[in-house]
Amino acid sequence: MPVQWRKSSYSGTANDDVCVELGRLEQGGGVGVRDFKDPGRGYLALTVSGFAVLLGRLKQR
Repeated sequence: MPVQWRKSSYSGTANDDVCVELGRLEQGGGVGVRDFKDPGRGYLALTVSGFAVLLGRLKQR
């Protein structure tokens, strides 16, 4: 099943340079994070717990 990407609600507008998309990877595969402007460059694969840590650290900033 292909990854269904969705734009993060915390990203900027379509004309912004800081847009990310999130996608649930294959069952048990975690979360993918990629650049909305350049999806062909691949994605960062994180475990669910790793993604939670990333979000927690981003919220601290």
